[in-house]
Amino acid sequence: MRVFGIAGHSGMGKTTLLERLVPELTRRGLVVSLIKHSHKSIDIDRPGKDSYRLRESGCSEVVLLGNERWALMHELRGAPEPSLDYLIGRLQACDLVLVEGFKHGSFPKIEVWRSALGVATLWPQWPGIVGIATDSVEGPAGQDSALPAPVQFDLADTAAIADYVQEQAVAI
Repeated sequence: MRVFGIAGHSGMGKTTLLERLVPELTRRGLVVSLIKHSHKSIDIDRPGKDSYRLRESGCSEVVLLGNERWALMHELRGAPEPSLDYLIGRLQACDLVLVEGFKHGSFPKIEVWRSALGVATLWPQWPGIVGIATDSVEGPAGQDSALPAPVQFDLADTAAIADYVQEQAVAI
C-alpha cells in the first residue's frame, strides 16, 4: 500500500477534488481507500436505530452489516485520537490510501488552495506539501520560504493531479 494526502483549510475544496480524483485513479486500475480526519464530532449512526442504542449502551465497538456495506464504529470515550498509522493498519489491502487531513503527517500531500478565500497557504509551515492545486492563475503569493516552491497544478486538471499522486505516493 502507498499513501498520499490532500490538505488545505476548511472550505478550499479538498472533498470536491477527491470526488474527481478517486474515479480517475480507479479508472487506472487502482484500488483506492480513504481516511478522512475531521475536527468535528461525527456520527454515522442515527438516534433511535438499534445500532445507535447499543453503541450508546456502552459498547467499545459496533459492527453494522447491511446488504451493501458494513461499518465499524469505535467509541473513543475520552481516549486520544488514534494515529494515522494505526488507522491505516485497520484497512483492507489496497493500492493507494488517500488521506484528507492529518496536516502534521510527513507523508507527501497536495494542498488545495483558493485565493478567493483570502487565507495563506499551509505550505511551507506544514510538512510534506509537495504540490499545490489552485484555481488562481498567479498561484499562492507572498510566501517567503527557504524551501523550494511546491509543484503547482490547475485545480481543474484532475488527470495531471492523478499522475502526480501516483508518482509521489510513498509505500507504507
